[in-house]
Amino acid sequence: MDPVGADPSAHPGPLTHLSLPDSSEARPQSGADGRSLPGSWTRSSPEPAAVLREGVRQCLQQQCEQTVWILHAKVAQKSYGNEKRFFCPPPCVYLAGPGWRVKPVQGQAHQAGETGPVVCGYMGLDGASGSAAETQKLNFEEQPDSREFGCAKTLYISDADKRKHFRLVLRLVLRGGRELGTFHSRLIKVISKPSQKKQSLKNTDLCISSGSKVSLFNRLRSQTVSTRYLSVEDGDFVASARQWAAFTLHLADEHCSQGDFPPREGYVHYGSLVQLICTITGITLPPMIIRKVAKQCALLDVDEPISQLHKCAFQFPGGPPGGGGTYLCLATEKVVQFQASPCPKEANKALLNDSSCWTIIGTESVEFSFSTSLACTREPVTPVPLISTLELSGGGDVATLELHGENLHAGLKVWFGEVEAETMYRSPRSLVCVVPDVAAFGSDWRWLRTPITVPVSLVRADGLFYPSAFSFTYTPEYSVRSGPPGASAPAADADALLESIHHEFTRTNFHLFIQT
Repeated sequence: MDPVGADPSAHPGPLTHLSLPDSSEARPQSGADGRSLPGSWTRSSPEPAAVLREGVRQCLQQQCEQTVWILHAKVAQKSYGNEKRFFCPPPCVYLAGPGWRVKPVQGQAHQAGETGPVVCGYMGLDGASGSAAETQKLNFEEQPDSREFGCAKTLYISDADKRKHFRLVLRLVLRGGRELGTFHSRLIKVISKPSQKKQSLKNTDLCISSGSKVSLFNRLRSQTVSTRYLSVEDGDFVASARQWAAFTLHLADEHCSQGDFPPREGYVHYGSLVQLICTITGITLPPMIIRKVAKQCALLDVDEPISQLHKCAFQFPGGPPGGGGTYLCLATEKVVQFQASPCPKEANKALLNDSSCWTIIGTESVEFSFSTSLACTREPVTPVPLISTLELSGGGDVATLELHGENLHAGLKVWFGEVEAETMYRSPRSLVCVVPDVAAFGSDWRWLRTPITVPVSLVRADGLFYPSAFSFTYTPEYSVRSGPPGASAPAADADALLESIHHEFTRTNFHLFIQT
């Protein structure tokens, strides 16, 4: 494939060469405020772009991003009358990333003598008035892993609120009173009480599927103060009264060894063999059989789908015939095993204690990442753009990349590593950019025999940097052309690698990967 303006008879280079034609359609166009006009390609002017490029390079090298992570339940039980059913597990917020400990840039410096937390938070429900009675202040505490943790323990939704869904709203304020931004949770479904009916897959709103995230908590005699959450601390499973963890619930295969099971799709039923994996540490519990609980008894013959806020128990496989089985249990802060007794009157039940009965609920999380180290602005960082998928299209001399996500706007530019891409705004859920020429990443690109992988990020017009979990890879074409004089010999397996890549992508006009 030939670059624009190249001699057609010349031998093609060993790496795909993409460039933007010098045409009127492709020239930068922007409004008076620097934002791109809908349907127009834009790029920063040369002088500020050089300064911005150096700043982006420093952001990528120093990894000075700041992350706000909101963790909450999928459903919330409504309160009636004067009662207050606080959300359980309580919504919590983690502040992570080295950027929280970076000194502010000029124009953002704190006044001398200021003490206290760098940031404080306020959480409430969307659509609320924002009064002190409807919001809760979060006091962030530093964790052993250097993350800051805050929890909203007294939020609830009253019966006067007729909504079927709502979102949590987190407002973060920096020391000195400057607002950092307003962040929203995922949608939360409102329910009146846990369903006592036998669940049907015809109504899957409240069912729990394999591979979804759940939280488990134990509440003795329905007392809020006695609530303990299954969590992980220092590599051990614990029953914490303060923090809860999200676990991926997988349907397990009884023929596979622990930790080595293929993921299975479908909704989880009672009587299934499941495995719980901590979403943060990756630590797993042994495969267990999930049982429905009624009146402090494990029901051994129930196979209906599991529903939100159901009482359940986790039985370890094996055990002597005729025994009640061994169950996951808590003892104060420790997680232990409890030996159940068979029910003397009903063989399909096992007698449990209070500490072996867990409530299961689905969880959601949303993560916002940004870096203020480049921006000399007092504007909030929100709305933070979230990229969900990338879609590559085109070929020949021009390939375009479409970014799908949320909170996208005309003031954003797409960057490939430290190279800015021509960007066009389509909608709040779509940005399109031209993939930069690979020559922008090094003068010796023609002789490279290994892929070039660069991170994909977004930069706001005022210099605010938004990293993403996505990267983009330029892959060399298979070629027998020799490298420059004095170049070192390629690795022994390089030709085999390139040949496999060549055969895999021989039907396309370009050799580009998107990966996350």
